Amino acid sequence: MVSSRSQDNASTGAAADQAWQATVMTLFPEMFPGSLGQSLAGKALEDGVWTIDTVDIRKFADDKHQTVDDTPFGGGAGMVMRADVIDAALSSVGDASANNSGRPIVYLSPRGKPLDQTRVKELAAGQGVILLCGRYEGVDDRVIEAWNMEEISLGDFVLSGGEPAALSLVDACVRLLPGVMGSENSPEEESFERGLLEYPHYTRPRVWGDHEVPEVLLSGHHENVRAWRQAEAEKITAERRPDLWDKYTAKDNLSSSKH
Repeated sequence: MVSSRSQDNASTGAAADQAWQATVMTLFPEMFPGSLGQSLAGKALEDGVWTIDTVDIRKFADDKHQTVDDTPFGGGAGMVMRADVIDAALSSVGDASANNSGRPIVYLSPRGKPLDQTRVKELAAGQGVILLCGRYEGVDDRVIEAWNMEEISLGDFVLSGGEPAALSLVDACVRLLPGVMGSENSPEEESFERGLLEYPHYTRPRVWGDHEVPEVLLSGHHENVRAWRQAEAEKITAERRPDLWDKYTAKDNLSSSKH
């Protein structure tokens, strides 16, 4: 196992056994922590709020060429990652379990269930996550079934591998951990938290070119500001994400602003 975790974490923050832990199984361990080592996530990593370690899947291949893939049965283009190699790699992770008794094992795949904020909050509230990053045409389905993996997708598009998706999932979780974000109120106003996309934001200068800040935001009237933001969030959601809007209206959460 190749660790991306600082050896000084225990002395600078929470103990390792109390920290939220991400284990990433990948053919490219050098891609981590990557962007997760910067900004708020990076500071929280240094402080021991969370940890990340990588498992180099290729090290568990049993031939001299460290072969991790093979041609698919039934023919077809591309290669498939081998079940026996991934099984050996997963078995090296001490708390990996097919019954999900500890951290869930997530296979990042375009055929998975789309990741949403509800699932992110659930994962952030747990002990951590074990992430499998696929490559080539994917992973032998037998190992997915044997380890009872949860398949998660970032959206209806295809990446060259699961690593960028893993970075995004971990980032989404880490920012929700206690003490990571500067304002405790920030998450409550963000997109998806209330079933709506977020309202527009403005700052200085008050006039920029031909564009001015909406007058209501300068009024100092908090209730009017709140109502404007609610109406804008509803308008943007209805226009850009009709799927979210349908779910929102189905819950009878519509305000007096109708669209």
